[in-house]
Amino acid sequence: MNGIVRKATGGTIMYQLQVCPCAGRRYRREPNAQLPSMAVRILIADDDASIRRLLRRLIESHEGWTVCGDAHDGQDAIGKATQLHPDIIVLDLAMPQMNGLQAARAISRQNPELPMLLLTVQQVSKELTNEALHAGFKGAISKSTGSEVVKAIEVLLQRQSFFQPVRSDVFAW
Repeated sequence: MNGIVRKATGGTIMYQLQVCPCAGRRYRREPNAQLPSMAVRILIADDDASIRRLLRRLIESHEGWTVCGDAHDGQDAIGKATQLHPDIIVLDLAMPQMNGLQAARAISRQNPELPMLLLTVQQVSKELTNEALHAGFKGAISKSTGSEVVKAIEVLLQRQSFFQPVRSDVFAW
């Protein structure tokens, strides 16, 4: 949208009104001024509310990232992906009604370029990696390495894949 503001001194200033799709906020931009950078919008899907809260805190502590919504199961994730148009989706593998793999297949049919990260309580095996790739995921990590979430999202945002390697030489104490 364009508009004109008349100054008390009699002059006029041209400006553009930009709408931020993530929250519907409007920003006034004067000529040669830079628009505020748009936050990376991330959708979280996990059936555990405490995990969703933890992921939200972790994601929103990263400058320039915001959680645009969260879903409690795969079906909810599909609806919110369509409604909210996130830049990336973080999906839990094991959710009621529809798991993360099923939801990813449906989301990929609608938006094949949308990066999705699979979270799982199990170790990311070669078999799981193959299933995730076929479902449309660009990355997969174990919930036991939650600190890797930020790194994985950064990699996916660069249009690269991030599949956590299986480490058979590491012992869990």
